[in-house]
Parts: sequence; C-alpha cells; structure tokens
Amino acid sequence: MNQSNGQPGEGKRVLITGAARRVGAEIARHLHASGMDIVIHHRTSRGEAEALAESLNASRPDSAGLVSGDLLDVPSLPRLAEAARAVFGTLDVLINNASTFYPTPVGKITEEHWNDLMGSNLKAPLFLSQALAPELSARGGCIVNIVDIHAIRPLKGYPVYSVAKAGLWMLTQSLARELGPRVRVNGIAPGAILWPEAEENSAPHQEMIERTALKREGSPEAIARTALFLIRDADYITGQIIPVDGGRTVGQ
Repeated sequence: MNQSNGQPGEGKRVLITGAARRVGAEIARHLHASGMDIVIHHRTSRGEAEALAESLNASRPDSAGLVSGDLLDVPSLPRLAEAARAVFGTLDVLINNASTFYPTPVGKITEEHWNDLMGSNLKAPLFLSQALAPELSARGGCIVNIVDIHAIRPLKGYPVYSVAKAGLWMLTQSLARELGPRVRVNGIAPGAILWPEAEENSAPHQEMIERTALKREGSPEAIARTALFLIRDADYITGQIIPVDGGRTVGQ
C-alpha cells in the first residue's frame, strides 16, 4: 500500500468510474504517476481493467485495485462504494467519469434511451456521491465530475445526452453546497477531445474542432491534468466546472 511522503496528492486514494479505457484510463495513469492509489471501476471491460491495474502495480506495488458493477443498478451502489473503500481502507476522491453517449433524434427517443443516458450521466453520479459522502467528508475529500461542454451548448441529434450532462453540471454545483465545507465538488467539461468509437455517433467532430479557438483536437492528458489540479492544487475551489475545450465555448 502506498505511503505518503508528505507531498500534495501522494497517498490519496481515488475511485474512478469507467476507468478501464480511454479518458478514464488516462486519468488513472496520470493520478497514479503523481503518487495516488487508484481504484479502477469497470462494468464489462474486465480484461482492460485488469491490464491497467497490472501495469500500475508493476510500477508501484499494491497501488491499484479493481471494483466492478453496473452503475444503473442504483440499489447496488452503496455496496459498490463500500467495495471501493475497502480496497485500500479509505477513499479521498471520487471521479464520476463513466458515461454513455449516442444520438437520440427527436421522434425516435424511447424511455429506454432516457433511462440509460440519464442513469449513467446523472443518476449514478448522484447516488454514488451520496453513498460515499460520509467517507469523503471524514477524509476532507473531493468529487470531480466529468461533464461536457454540450451541457451548455446542446449537440444536435443528442438532446437526451445534452440534458443529462446539463443536469450533471447543476448537480456539481448543488453538491458543492450540500457537502461543503468538508467536501469540494468540481467538474471538467471536455470539448473535442476523444470521439466515441461507436459508428452511430456521427456528430461532426471536425466541425467541432473548427469552432474552437485553438483549431485543434485536445488530448485525454488535458483532462487528466485538470483532474490532478482540482484534486491536488485547488483547495479553495468548489462548485466550478472547468471547460477543457480549446476555446469552443467562446466561439459560435
């Protein structure tokens, strides 16, 4: 088990949902490199989660562990929270990263779409945060929610996803009020960073890049660095959502 040498961030224990792949995995690697211990949550990507944990533990023994669970199964979330806490005995940080993303054009929206997108992007972060609130409060910890710039600039063809992320934006601010002063709650709103792999996601990625001030795609590392800042260096920041979008939100 990692022991802190007193440097900011070292020794913190972090649960990251949906951490087996893509942005979640990059956040895990970056925070781990800063000295934090990582609990990797996954649902179906067990092989990738195990490979990531093995890699992290190879560089620092007993510094990464796994928990699995369906975040849409709300009654199971307290058990998931306890399993995550039990990996290292404590938890200091929750990163609500897991998300579903796919188009729901008006006229074709179903209740299943609503329950899935609202569940993963809004309901699960609320109930998992609630389950871990006593532990985070006792530890003076923090929550980081991965939001989206489409919470404030809706993406055409994706109304349910956009509404869910708008709810997560407000949940971030609400939880900052509810859980302060012991727990800080902030969010990160990525822009054109890592486009989803599913073929059904046909939103114009290149067009989004052209609308940024920087005229280029961002990297998962940019999200990971912002998460590290919010955890380690932002002790007087709460209730804020930081767009990491290359200036997309200042454009048309």
